[in-house]
Amino acid sequence: MSEVTTIGLDIAKSLFHVHAADERGAMLFSRKLTRGKLLDFFAGQPRCMIALEACGGAHHWARQLLEMGYTVRLIPPAYVKPFVKRHKNDAIDAEAICEAAQRPGMRFVAVKSEEQQAAGLVFRTRDLAVRQRTQLTNAIRGHLAEYGWVAPRGKASMTMLADLLDEDEMASKVCRKPRSRCSGSWSTCWPSLMSASPRLIARSPGAPGRMRQRGG
Repeated sequence: MSEVTTIGLDIAKSLFHVHAADERGAMLFSRKLTRGKLLDFFAGQPRCMIALEACGGAHHWARQLLEMGYTVRLIPPAYVKPFVKRHKNDAIDAEAICEAAQRPGMRFVAVKSEEQQAAGLVFRTRDLAVRQRTQLTNAIRGHLAEYGWVAPRGKASMTMLADLLDEDEMASKVCRKPRSRCSGSWSTCWPSLMSASPRLIARSPGAPGRMRQRGG
């Protein structure tokens, strides 16, 4: 009987699908598994190569499987797509992943450690804060420009503009309430942005330059 050499694993939130093949690429079995039974299933399989798409959750499962003694390969989704033969479903995706992994010259993604993923999360959190701050700044400027209130670029000017409007008794009450909501959100974004920056600097010597280039 042929031995399993490669397993394509299609992951999701609750249901997973495995497609096992021998060294010639012939299918040995295709099976659906629940999240709770996934690791139990692999505990009873011969150690071989397991391939996954490099998508959300893939690095977590890759680390789990590496600890069990498997060889794990993560494939960029764009490199799996050409091997999908029919309309997409979990079984077909698992088959495509398995086939792609067996192709000579296939390019793989390195499995990230928890520390590497945590560093990436800090970067993404800061990027989100930058985008939110920019969106709120543009919204506040746009709203106040309708009433003739303008200010130079920069955080200090935005703070000054908000203070002046609060002190102006002639400012429209209709305008002041939504402006106050935007300003409150803007003020919240700034501390969040500043708290993330030191963590980035500590993790990467090149972070300050990159943040300046990206408008932080």
